[in-house]
Amino acid sequence: MTAEEKAPQDGSAPDERTRTYTWHDPLASFAEGATLSGIDYLRAMADGKIPVPPIAETMGFDRIAEVEEGRVVFRLTPAEFHYNPIGSVHGGVYATILDSACGCAVQSLLPQGDFYTSVDLTVKFLRGMSKDTGPVDCVGTATHLGRRTALAEARIVDADGKLYATATSSCLIIRAGS
Repeated sequence: MTAEEKAPQDGSAPDERTRTYTWHDPLASFAEGATLSGIDYLRAMADGKIPVPPIAETMGFDRIAEVEEGRVVFRLTPAEFHYNPIGSVHGGVYATILDSACGCAVQSLLPQGDFYTSVDLTVKFLRGMSKDTGPVDCVGTATHLGRRTALAEARIVDADGKLYATATSSCLIIRAGS
């Protein structure tokens, strides 16, 4: 049988997969978050009281697993839709969750009305992930909080503590009324 004979009648590839997802209005979540301290905003997301940002749905993050002052843990279960052309999780997935964990660790220290934006992100890829890796945690920790800038670091680890990647980030602090 030829490839054309195996292909479905609708023209799709025989091994084609489909993924759909939904998200909520990010500006509504942001507006609600502006009424809370950074840690309360993140805890409300972790508890499902405020929707997570669309990037979390797009990237397939499992959830925000932990929120403490200066520390946030995101959980991700690598899947095929995270793959790059060589059959492993794309570096952009690593970078996105590392950036999220760094930034949210900083956000957890900010008072009501203050926010951050990433200035830079340096990622070190240490080992590949695949759908067989199982759930991983991305642990972000704020290491410095100043008036205008903050520093943070993050690590991706599996349940056994195996390290997959690290990152450092600088963030610009946007103060209320600035």
